[in-house]
Amino acid sequence: MIDLLTAPGLHDVPHGFAGRRGGVSMGIHAGLNVGLGSQDDRAAVLRNRELARDAVMPGAQLVTVHQVHSPDVVTVSGAIADAERPAADAMVTDRPGLLLGILTADCVPVLFADDAAGVVGAAHAGWKGAIGGVTDRTIMAMEALGARRDRLACAIGPCIGRASYEVTLDFAERFERDDPDNARFFAAGRLGHVQFDIAAYVASRLAAAGVGRIDLLEEDTYSQPDRFFSYRRSCHRGEADYGRQVSMIGLAG
Repeated sequence: MIDLLTAPGLHDVPHGFAGRRGGVSMGIHAGLNVGLGSQDDRAAVLRNRELARDAVMPGAQLVTVHQVHSPDVVTVSGAIADAERPAADAMVTDRPGLLLGILTADCVPVLFADDAAGVVGAAHAGWKGAIGGVTDRTIMAMEALGARRDRLACAIGPCIGRASYEVTLDFAERFERDDPDNARFFAAGRLGHVQFDIAAYVASRLAAAGVGRIDLLEEDTYSQPDRFFSYRRSCHRGEADYGRQVSMIGLAG
């Protein structure tokens, strides 16, 4: 069975944050690995993507992008072949039958919906994309399709939690130079380090942008190896590769 988490604020909009449970991958990728860029068996990855899609919108067209830790957003109007995925980290659409999918393995997945306007979006917010404004650009791209930010419901899915996300003081200073108020997202850690609450930072960007509702699922990918893939955990374990989970949202036909 696929472990599919949903957000109350997204109501009846087809969506879900899939974990690693279920799926056909084996070994270090065991479970529902959907990462085309992983070293997993490609047939297994493609089957996992079908299983994930069908858990949310059976038979829909799953659309993903080649994620590059940017603030770039694409407006999707139709199917995109896997080999032709554009380099971007967020997508928006107003077309029924398309399921937008964002892959993560510690970074922050954000799903967006203006149900009244019939517009949805999905963003991959690693730290570079988050500070670069990927969520702000997603909102603007949705507005171009007729959405209103005060009507937007946003959900922040499973990502690395503050207790698991140790960063250097230099890293924290980068965020504090951008906005001194960002110091509140860093808690004391061991000497020369602090703990970063990236989910809270992304939520604050959404709130500052004026979105109507924000849900945080508050699930730490690093500390739950049976439920989620984690890039940082795989590195700490010395594993050769890591799986990716998918967060999806779409408009029913």
